[in-house]
Amino acid sequence: MALFILLVIAGGAGAFIGSVLGGAFGKTGLFAGGFLGGALTSAGAAYLAARLKWIQPNERAGTACGAVAGFLAAALVAINTLSSPVGPVISTLLTGIGGLIGRRLARRSSR
Repeated sequence: MALFILLVIAGGAGAFIGSVLGGAFGKTGLFAGGFLGGALTSAGAAYLAARLKWIQPNERAGTACGAVAGFLAAALVAINTLSSPVGPVISTLLTGIGGLIGRRLARRSSR
């Protein structure tokens, strides 16, 4: 559960900070900064989880890839549901779900 929460918070915080910084470069910068910031922090959260020993070192790359894929899916959902407050909020859960799926796949392939 802690891993899921870490991935969700990291992806959302990274997207927020990236979009704030990218917003200085206009609307395109806002979206690009959000995508880049969220993707980087999602991957970084997987590496932090391995350092904290929440996941095994051999699960780190799978968790990172899954979290980034989940974040990108979440970003697409959020962009397409901006008129509703529910879509962007619920879509952040996809980052954590993607990370957990990536971890499971990494665990399976290491056997």
